[in-house]
Amino acid sequence: MKISYHGHSVVLIETKGKRILIDPFITGNGLTDLKAEDVKVDVILLTHGHNDHVGDTVDIAKRNDALVVAPFELATFLGWQGVKTHPMHIGGAHEFDFGTVKLTQAFHGSSYTIEEEQKIVYTGMPAGILFSAEGKTIFHAGDTALFSDMKLIGERNSIDIAFLPIGDNFTMGPDDATLASEWLQAKHVVPIHYNTFPVIEQNPTEFVENLSGKKGKVMNVGDITEL
Repeated sequence: MKISYHGHSVVLIETKGKRILIDPFITGNGLTDLKAEDVKVDVILLTHGHNDHVGDTVDIAKRNDALVVAPFELATFLGWQGVKTHPMHIGGAHEFDFGTVKLTQAFHGSSYTIEEEQKIVYTGMPAGILFSAEGKTIFHAGDTALFSDMKLIGERNSIDIAFLPIGDNFTMGPDDATLASEWLQAKHVVPIHYNTFPVIEQNPTEFVENLSGKKGKVMNVGDITEL
């Protein structure tokens, strides 16, 4: 299994001959190395409906005939735009041919903003994603505050790598993400959702150095990790 990081919260997983992209915010993301028109994927996983996570989902999904897996309301909203979707909700799991997806809770908002109409579309509850394949488990926390049930997630799952937001202001900051990493008990922790905008500027190296057990890893844009 190959996992690569592409700025903000964009993570690409390659497993079982499939390419799975999480939260493809590409257009407007000054830190990514991807071009939306060049992306080739089989599946898109979405944590919630904010524009900086849904990103280029519709265009990428239509061009690739990719399946979009998302919380129910968000999946419905995207389905109305001609996207092939599989709706899920928090606590639910489903086994696909590319791996198993389970949605966890996340403490955040979830809506899609249509700027030109000054309209905000409610897209249900935000979520984190537990993805398992080839005997490995990845946790993408999405956008979230620290919450104590992260202990339960860590106790019930053997997490090989956890992607945790550290940007603060909209999500956990470095201090709360440090505690989250202890509760999740992941073998490796990678910071995400930082430095894309001035209000979420953070030092990922400092965050990683403060984690116990040397399990933290800064993945620069384009870096690949193999599990």
